[in-house]
Amino acid sequence: MLEISKIADLIKPEKSIIFDAQSNISELCFDSRSVSFPAQTLFFAIKTDKNDGHRYIEDLVKRGVLNFVVTEPLDNFRQYSQANFLQVRDAVEVLQEIASFHRNEFSIPVIGITGSNGKTIVKEWLSLMLADDYNVVKNPNSYNSQIGVPVSVWQMNKNHTLGIFEAGISKPDEMIKLAQIIQPTIGILTNIGEAHSRFFKDNHEKLVEKLTLFNNADSLIYCDDNELIYRELKDSKYEKLLKLSWGTRSDSFYKISNRKNFKNYTVIDIDNQSFMIPFVDSASIENALNAAVLLLFLKFPAPIINQKLALLTPVSMRMEIIEALNQSIVINDTYSLDINSLRIALDFLNSQVQLPDKCLIISDFEQVSSFSDADYEDIFHLLEKNNITRFIAVGKIFFQKQKLFKIKEQYFYSTTDELIKDIDRINLQQTSILIKGARSFHFERIVDLLKMKTHQTILSVNLSAIINNLNYYKSLIKPSTKIVAMVKALCYGLGDVELINELSYHNIDYLAVAYTDEGVRLRNRNVITPIIVLGAEAHSFEKMVNYSLEPEIYNFYYLNQLEKTLALHPEITSFNIHIKIDTGMHRLGFEKQDIPKLIEIVKQNPQLKIASIFSHLAAAEDEKEDSFSKHQINYFTEVADQIRNCFSYPILRHILNSSGISRFPDAQFEMVRLGIGLYGYSPIEKDKMHLMNPVTLKTLITQVKKIPAGDSIGYNRTFIAEKEMKVAIIPIGYADGLPRELSNGVGEVYVNGAFAPLVGKISMDMAVIDISGINAFVGDEVIVYGDMNTVDKVALKINKIPYELLTSISRRVPRVYVME
Repeated sequence: MLEISKIADLIKPEKSIIFDAQSNISELCFDSRSVSFPAQTLFFAIKTDKNDGHRYIEDLVKRGVLNFVVTEPLDNFRQYSQANFLQVRDAVEVLQEIASFHRNEFSIPVIGITGSNGKTIVKEWLSLMLADDYNVVKNPNSYNSQIGVPVSVWQMNKNHTLGIFEAGISKPDEMIKLAQIIQPTIGILTNIGEAHSRFFKDNHEKLVEKLTLFNNADSLIYCDDNELIYRELKDSKYEKLLKLSWGTRSDSFYKISNRKNFKNYTVIDIDNQSFMIPFVDSASIENALNAAVLLLFLKFPAPIINQKLALLTPVSMRMEIIEALNQSIVINDTYSLDINSLRIALDFLNSQVQLPDKCLIISDFEQVSSFSDADYEDIFHLLEKNNITRFIAVGKIFFQKQKLFKIKEQYFYSTTDELIKDIDRINLQQTSILIKGARSFHFERIVDLLKMKTHQTILSVNLSAIINNLNYYKSLIKPSTKIVAMVKALCYGLGDVELINELSYHNIDYLAVAYTDEGVRLRNRNVITPIIVLGAEAHSFEKMVNYSLEPEIYNFYYLNQLEKTLALHPEITSFNIHIKIDTGMHRLGFEKQDIPKLIEIVKQNPQLKIASIFSHLAAAEDEKEDSFSKHQINYFTEVADQIRNCFSYPILRHILNSSGISRFPDAQFEMVRLGIGLYGYSPIEKDKMHLMNPVTLKTLITQVKKIPAGDSIGYNRTFIAEKEMKVAIIPIGYADGLPRELSNGVGEVYVNGAFAPLVGKISMDMAVIDISGINAFVGDEVIVYGDMNTVDKVALKINKIPYELLTSISRRVPRVYVME
């Protein structure tokens, strides 16, 4: 904990306003939504291409935050007379400087981990394996960025005896900054590969950048079977490093002499000692060997290392929202447990507004020995702040400390088995259930017990990718421009409330649905964001009034019907409507000659208020039609201004869709509409490199067969095997949304690193794939749509657009929402 005056002395701000020089800082925060202890928080107002932390200062002051690092002039904040402000040139650099100063206060061993893949897994596994021997501090979740690392290192305190921090970079010259913060004494380089290659000319340049983390480390663990890594570390500039290489080379520090593969595990001999690794895939084996070699270096005997290796299980590295029994949802976050990751998970739980009851199922912490009664009281207050109504704790320590908790409904168990035996008596109906446990408690058993047992095919929706896409389009518009998120047709087939909660959490201004019932569903699930109904129909106006939905009005008939409905509600003095103008697409909308009459009707009825005027570009993505698009924009401007000039209140204007946002920045007006771009797809080349695919439609193999040459597959015998082949049956068909046009080799799926063609006709509930030459078995995962075969690429094969494929995915396919 540092006083704000001490921090000011350290960072030497350009200017400052100090109201309370003794204000104590225990929390560094860059996300306005994750403040847990406002009075002790120092908020960094960080500006990026996609967001600006200064926007949230007013709200933070209202919530009790009184210490800020800003880059905007202090005159912008003088109205907050009881707050401290430090004005600096670069808020991120200052955050890093404070964390580096804090790191210098400690002399404990620190393990620094970097590499193209496996950083988080190795960190989590080491934390688990060393939990009984050290008091470990580590990054929460995957906080390995220029912002995440300093916040992670700030957690270090006098009770910790070992630090384990991962560092990720995406551009040259970034790692030196993280090295100054982490200051590792022991390094682990997990591997080098193609991930995060965009800003590097080749893998060698990227490797050299990553190795910068270990400039002042004493030792480095790495696999020297990789030729690039092996050659680079032979350079004399690394001669001061103790190189703890492992591999099959004759000069490996830890030499692998033998490897035996079994069905569910692998035995590897290192220096005549056998280690049993509970995995068979190469990536997990590599990660486990990096952990095992570290323990060898720390002088753990082989039998103890094997005991610790036996603890390892796959790490999902993401929170999942899963449909659960009794009309509930489960937020599965069982891969790690520490105070900071608990705060992050509770914050995410709080964003799930559709179910007011909040339940936390938690285990003892991994570093439980360092916790005092005061720490458990802080945890209780954290649960209170996050509106936890039902608390279920598992572990001997929680059982001992239960008197410190006073949640309305709480349960304590010594073991996971005790909870499982008792769980049926706990009321978990219509509840958002966060499951957060240390790996050793195996809470995945509880997740499996609570989740709905449905289709083996699932649609996984990556919420982090959705927010990346949202932030990209935010970066293209002015800070004052509002955004309508198009969530019609169940968010283009991806689901609704769970996704919309995340949009609301990121301050989306408006939602737009196609029909009234879609809006009513959202209101019934506690969504309070303003909602436009684009397909408003007269018979549903009463329902729209009752549920505070705002209709699109595009002709005089519907305007007249709405007036009749509002006449039945004299208590309503201002009802928002959205006026649609036909600027040349010639679907719905008023035309220019209608405008005087429209203005007269609205002005004569005080119950009506025009919230926005809008239109739709017919071909925003097509350069060949730019002259027509510009004609539409000019026509719209003229008509919208004609209307706006007749009213004293502000009226929003919007005409741009996703492609329009990218291609016509001068036509942003006061609002834009974001649809398919939000979901990761754009016909604009410059957009594609910034967008992330949020969709993974996956299933599994239910049967494997050999088909003799000459035999047919599927209905109507449209496919005849030309030679003997191995096929697999997968439980997805056209009733699930798999287009029949992909039959007979047109489409393919991704199985164990290889593409497998669809053969025969796709049936209603299943399909057949050719896995000849692919090492695949019953139960293996099959990716129908994913990063390797994205929806837009599949759509192109059958002359469709991504909208069609996404909205065709059946509701019987469960949606699982993941947060990286």
